[in-house]
Amino acid sequence: MVKQMGYDFDNYLAEIPENSLKHDAVIATNSSDVSGFLSMGVADMSFKPPIEVLSTLENEIKRGFLGYYGGIESYRREVTKWLKTKHDWEPKPEWVNTAHGLVAAIGTALRAFTNQSDGIIIFSPVYHQFRNIIKSNNRELIESEMIKKNGRYYLDLDNLENKMKGNEKLVILCSPHNPGGRIWTKNEQIEVAYFCKKHNLILIIDEIHNDLVNPENKHITFPRIGDDCFQNFILMTSTTKTFNIAGGLMGNVIIPNNSLRDKFQKANFATGETPNRFGMILGEVAMRSGHQWLSDLLIYIEKNKKIFDNEINKLNNLVSMKIDSTYLAWVDFTKTGDTENNNFQKLKYESKIISNRGSTFGLGGDNHFRFNLATSTELVKKSTERIKSFFD
Repeated sequence: MVKQMGYDFDNYLAEIPENSLKHDAVIATNSSDVSGFLSMGVADMSFKPPIEVLSTLENEIKRGFLGYYGGIESYRREVTKWLKTKHDWEPKPEWVNTAHGLVAAIGTALRAFTNQSDGIIIFSPVYHQFRNIIKSNNRELIESEMIKKNGRYYLDLDNLENKMKGNEKLVILCSPHNPGGRIWTKNEQIEVAYFCKKHNLILIIDEIHNDLVNPENKHITFPRIGDDCFQNFILMTSTTKTFNIAGGLMGNVIIPNNSLRDKFQKANFATGETPNRFGMILGEVAMRSGHQWLSDLLIYIEKNKKIFDNEINKLNNLVSMKIDSTYLAWVDFTKTGDTENNNFQKLKYESKIISNRGSTFGLGGDNHFRFNLATSTELVKKSTERIKSFFD
């Protein structure tokens, strides 16, 4: 239930249904007893969205109208207001395009701005769907492995430049970074902009985690870096991660550059793009009414992170990276001396914890595992106890 002055997330948990990826991941273990598994792989939360979102959905269902969506201008105004309030940048409403999620939006952008066999640069290890969508569109995947220094990731643009072949057309930057949780500094983002300008590259900045930042940290949205000489960028944001409404399948593709925007819109229309009615409605309500929910959520997740990191880092053979943003933990298992596959099997069938394998995130991810901490503190504590009992 909701407290009068805020949200008590210990008692605001969603009931995980059978028709969810979280449940599918447990069933995929083929275990005879699935009741004891902790599903910490899929990156959606175990919490209900803001109460206003639930009430709005209930009212929509009561009306009985399940038809096409209308009201895009109202939604766009709410997006611009949210970005102004939360990130101190106010795009023009006409810059905001919608898509069926940001992975689909990246696929549309690849088809709009590149051709088959063109090179697409990502900074690995990074969200595995980047790799999948690039390969599925028959583009050449170019992985720039990041440097891990003092327990944090850093971009290696010098090494990337030395490997350039000339067919590169587009860069995808995950900001904040998934799975490493890095908040890129203003100077780091300026360096990426200069790099793209030098090599005539289009830059996509995926900021889907831009609201999920630890209370003591500050995310700098790319348009705020102040480099007006570089305009070949596409900013992607969404309410789906922020408010746990990923089932609504919507994302924002914000393009200030007129030429890039025209090309993207044509490619988007070519897919028959029509917004998901419920996703759009819920997203708009969440941005208007979800400020208290988000504030309470960030405090709760920060508590979970500290508990998880403190317990895991007590072990000599595991290292949980300090995460500045997102609700995901990234743990290095290489010191166990065992292979990623064996560690994965041990986590799944002995600890009964479902996580994401690091190798799926590309170069530098092998023998790391990603854990979703956007769940109850009780479950987070239980997961650390199980990991410690089998990996100490």
